[in-house]
Amino acid sequence: MKELLETIARGLVVDKESVQVTADEPNEEGTVVYHLHVASEDMGRVIGKQGRIAKAIRVVMRAGATRADQKIAVEID
Repeated sequence: MKELLETIARGLVVDKESVQVTADEPNEEGTVVYHLHVASEDMGRVIGKQGRIAKAIRVVMRAGATRADQKIAVEID
């Protein structure tokens, strides 16, 4: 899942080297939180107008997690 999030983010940003993804340990419900870090000048590209791109990233990640029998959440920092 981490690789999928990195691939999606690198396709959107200009500074591809600044993309970092970290994952927390699963919480009591079994949900893994992925934190996406990008350069400050690329933040708008990842979030999009009214958060549309961020929502789309979360939908794709949730669909991939469902296929792998996981629960995830994505936070963009």
